[in-house]
Amino acid sequence: MLHIINATVENQPGVLARIVSLFSGRGYNIETLNVGPSADPMLSKMTITLHGDSHVIEQVSKQLNKLIDVIKVVELTSVEHLERELILVEVATPKEKRGEVVELAALFEAKIVGVSERSLTLQYIGTKAQVENFVKLLRPYTIMDLSRSGLIAVARGD
Repeated sequence: MLHIINATVENQPGVLARIVSLFSGRGYNIETLNVGPSADPMLSKMTITLHGDSHVIEQVSKQLNKLIDVIKVVELTSVEHLERELILVEVATPKEKRGEVVELAALFEAKIVGVSERSLTLQYIGTKAQVENFVKLLRPYTIMDLSRSGLIAVARGD
């Protein structure tokens, strides 16, 4: 099962390296990792996704909480939360297929952010499942390049 962990950490050099080392040292694979500033410039927010059972997540949370630079760890999978991921995808669009790709983009409310003679570059923001579905539907048109931001998430309510 995919789990989402939010960690609030001190905005200091080396914090990311220590956290990644914690995961790799225990043989846990991070599926996505997103780090950015929080509302407090002294703190950063990390959203980490990984596969594992409840025991793995419990161990990861305990180990993260032991790190001095970690302020707070929240496992979001089991609480109400909002999640989003951004992708940029360049799709080959020969003249006879360009209209189909434009139509698919419109159905998903994706934005066309780049146009060339042979391709369109699309921007799409959605949940992990929505992004994967969008990419799946684009595959027949030949994906030339694809970049994903990784998941970001916040808890809802209290």
